Amino acid sequence: MTKPISPLLPIAYSKEVSSAKQRGAPLVALESTIITHGMPYPGNIEMARSVETIIREQGAVPATIAVIHGTLHIGLEAGELEQLAKATEVMKVSRADLAFAIAERRTGATTVAATMIAAARAGIRVFATGGIGGVHRGAEESFDISADLEELARTGVIVVCAGAKAILDIPKTLEVLETRGVPVVTYESEEFPAFWSRSSGIRSPLALNSPAAIANFQTVREQLGIDGGMLVANPVPEADEIAREEMEIYIERALDSAERDEITGKAVTPYLLSTIFDLTDGQSLKTNIALVENNARLAAEIAVALGE
Repeated sequence: MTKPISPLLPIAYSKEVSSAKQRGAPLVALESTIITHGMPYPGNIEMARSVETIIREQGAVPATIAVIHGTLHIGLEAGELEQLAKATEVMKVSRADLAFAIAERRTGATTVAATMIAAARAGIRVFATGGIGGVHRGAEESFDISADLEELARTGVIVVCAGAKAILDIPKTLEVLETRGVPVVTYESEEFPAFWSRSSGIRSPLALNSPAAIANFQTVREQLGIDGGMLVANPVPEADEIAREEMEIYIERALDSAERDEITGKAVTPYLLSTIFDLTDGQSLKTNIALVENNARLAAEIAVALGE
C-alpha cells in the first residue's frame, strides 16, 4: 500500500486541485519533463495548456506535477506553468533523485516514475503521458532500463500512454512488464502501439474497448489486493501517425548519431528525440503533441469512470 505524504514534506496543491480533492472530483496527473525537456518555448506552454483544457472538457481536473525550489507541486497555477515552461537548468527527476531535488531546494521536472510516486501519494489514480521509458536497444550490454518499469510494478496508478517510446526495444520492454506483473492494456486495438505509430507489429497482452471497462479492471485489481499500476496503451490517431517502417529509418539514424557522439544516461532520450525531430522536419513533434492530447482525453474519461 502506498504510504501517505508526510505532513512535514513541503507540498503545494494548486487551487483547482485542492478544490477538486475536497469535493471528490476526478483528477488526472500530468508529468512535467515533456514541458521542460520535450519541446521548446512557446510550443511547450501551448501544449501544456491544451492538454489541461482537454482534461477539463472531459469532466476531470488536471494536476501537472513538478518540484519548484524544493516544493513538490501537485497542480500548477497559470503563472507557475509559464515560469516552468521558460525555465532553464531544470533537473529531470525520477525515483532516485526526486527527494534530492526537494532536499536541495532545486527545481525539477518529473518523469513518468516520479510523477507516479507523487500522484499516488496525493490520491490521484490516473496519469496521462506521451510514452513510457523502457528497455533501451542494446540493453544487454548497457543495462540501460528505465525506472518507469519498476515504478509501474510497485505504484498503483493507471498510466495512459501511446506505448513505449519507439526508440526503445519494445519486445524486451513488454517482457519486463510481464515479468513484473504489470497489466498492459491496449485501448480499442489488439496490437500494441509504437508511440509515433499505431502499429508495433506486436500483439497486445490485453485489450479493452471502453474507459468504463478499464476502470472496472483496475477496481477488481484493487479488490483482490494486487499492488502496482496498470499501463494503458492508446494508439495515436490515424491521421497523425508516422508509419512504423518510416520511423524505423529515422530511429536507426538517430541511434547511430548518439553512438558517434557518445551520448549516455539521461541524455540519450532527449538527444534521440531532438535528432528525430530534425530528421522528420518537425513532424515527430506534431505527432507527439497529438498523441499526448489523445492520451489526456482517454485518461480523463477513465478518471471519470473510476468515480462513478
